[in-house]
Amino acid sequence: MSTIHVPLGVRDLTPADVPTCTWSGSRRHVEKLHLQLARARDGVVDYLAVCPPSDIPVAIGGVDYEARPGAGVIWQLAVMPALQSCGIGSVLIRAAEDRIRRRDLSTAELSVEEDNPRARALYERLGYHAYGSGKDGWDTEGPDGTTVWHETMCTLMRRELR
Repeated sequence: MSTIHVPLGVRDLTPADVPTCTWSGSRRHVEKLHLQLARARDGVVDYLAVCPPSDIPVAIGGVDYEARPGAGVIWQLAVMPALQSCGIGSVLIRAAEDRIRRRDLSTAELSVEEDNPRARALYERLGYHAYGSGKDGWDTEGPDGTTVWHETMCTLMRRELR
């Protein structure tokens, strides 16, 4: 097996990127990316894209500055499935933390579904600690195309950045 090293850059996600991000979630999720990009234009979130030299996103995720006072909340993280476990998620999270620091905030928070131990292990390796749990949910698309509410329990995690 050969190892290939590909340089990655992190930039803001753009409306032109959205059609290339179908791997990041359901059709409904991809459609709602435009709403998040509008919030980014208003300055209340950052929405990032990790890209190789092709400049096509292979990972995306946001930082919400309105969700919890005094913290940047990292959310909607997604790495292209074929490229998971290659360190790209770590690049994305570190870039999100840099954006949080630029806002002079010292805390990064995120939540992870309790049935996603791989993601939780990543966050713990990056220095996040659990501080609670709570329900979360979002609209998704059912097999027949109807809107279905997905509800889940999440572990709430945080990391002090200073």
